[in-house]
Amino acid sequence: MAGPERGPRAAVKLSDVAAAAGVAPMTVSRVINTPDRVSPATAARVRAAIEKLGYVPNMVAGGLSSRRSRMVAAIVPTIAHPMFADMVLHFTDTMRTAGYQVMLSLSGYNDFAGLDLVRGLLARRPDAMLVTGAEHSPPMRQMLAEAGIPVVEIWDVAPEPVDMLVGLDHVQAGAAVAKLFFDKGITHFAAFAAADSRAQARRRGFTDAVRQAGGTLLAQQVLPAPSTITAGRQAMAALAPSVTQQTGLFCSSDLLAFGAITEAHIRGIVVPEQLSVCGFGNFELGAASEPPFSTVNVEGGEIGRTAASFLLRRLGGAPPGDADRMLVPFRIVERATT
Repeated sequence: MAGPERGPRAAVKLSDVAAAAGVAPMTVSRVINTPDRVSPATAARVRAAIEKLGYVPNMVAGGLSSRRSRMVAAIVPTIAHPMFADMVLHFTDTMRTAGYQVMLSLSGYNDFAGLDLVRGLLARRPDAMLVTGAEHSPPMRQMLAEAGIPVVEIWDVAPEPVDMLVGLDHVQAGAAVAKLFFDKGITHFAAFAAADSRAQARRRGFTDAVRQAGGTLLAQQVLPAPSTITAGRQAMAALAPSVTQQTGLFCSSDLLAFGAITEAHIRGIVVPEQLSVCGFGNFELGAASEPPFSTVNVEGGEIGRTAASFLLRRLGGAPPGDADRMLVPFRIVERATT
């Protein structure tokens, strides 16, 4: 005989969590929305009650009363790239610790991320937004500026950012690699770079520095974005006949550098005696390759943490100011290929 028909269980309420944790409902609300205002021991007790009861906060209702969604939108090209993955991890962790959730969207390597993407995110009423890049179409720039929320742009430099900026000077990074090669006595050069704007800025910085110092530029190849090892191999195959004396090769990504070194070995080009190579990104494969290759290191985690701290400071009521701009440092990690 069939048992009595069971209806849906009543939703667990905030007051149920408060009773289970032995605290006031306001304390539960604070743990959810402003955990920094609650002692660690109390917060742990409340979170244990939330987990035990399966409580899901109604953030929409909370947002209606506080005008806060406790959600931050973030747009990045990819999370397959180690630097972006590290940045997203630290950004998300920092925001979550402060009681915010991150809604992540991937734009690909389209420098002018679609208006529909930004419009769709803003329609969900985030409290703040992180955007990769500082080159925007006029309509998108206007949309971001008029959104009425803190916006932080990352990875680029811009004379007039929309709001806040945590940038990297890619032109300077490329020029620094050219100087490294010149300091080694190299006079012939080549560059492989992906077609996205940041990689192209690194290429321009490198090639302009080469020309200004009187070096010989053998080739500069613009390759599809995102970068791949295969593209590096193909570009090296095309460059190989021109490598008749020691050549300094700058690659806009470690993936391209790894592919170039692999192809050079196959073609009997000796690294670094005939071909000196420097990549960008300091991926794990750079240190693990044979030989380990030099690269430009940028701390993606620092960018994520700094971007989060900028947004949290503004969300906490701080006014705009010069403290909202930061240029992230880079350094060249020299290994066996230079």
